[in-house]
Amino acid sequence: MKTIRILSVLTLLLFFFAAPAHSQCKAFAKKEVLPVLSPYTHDGNYHAAILVEGEEAELYKTFYSDMEYRVTVIGEGKLPAVEFKILDENKNVLYSNKEHNYAKTWDFKLESSKQLKLVVRVAPFNKPGDIPASGCVAIMFGFKVKK
Repeated sequence: MKTIRILSVLTLLLFFFAAPAHSQCKAFAKKEVLPVLSPYTHDGNYHAAILVEGEEAELYKTFYSDMEYRVTVIGEGKLPAVEFKILDENKNVLYSNKEHNYAKTWDFKLESSKQLKLVVRVAPFNKPGDIPASGCVAIMFGFKVKK
């Protein structure tokens, strides 16, 4: 019984500390990343997470043929470079922003519909003994509406 109470209290504490961080991260995405999608139309989804230097996150998304897309990945200013790669189902790298001076966006069009994997990694930057920086990394997708 005592263990259940402790777990319940820990769960509540985690919720109260995680909810504001998620909310701040979403606000960062709306303020800093959404404008960078222009002139593309935002797909309506906000993908954002608090990442620590050296940490990696993955996201899968389906893209449809003959549509123009923009992917935008931006980390908070206190973070070192944020690398993102787009991989196909065979793990072939379609794009790596590391090869393009850590560009924040990539515009593309696919010949056939595919589910792609986006891998985001915050570069390790700290010196030995330093506390690693952490911050929000936001990922947004946009598409061009055909006229």
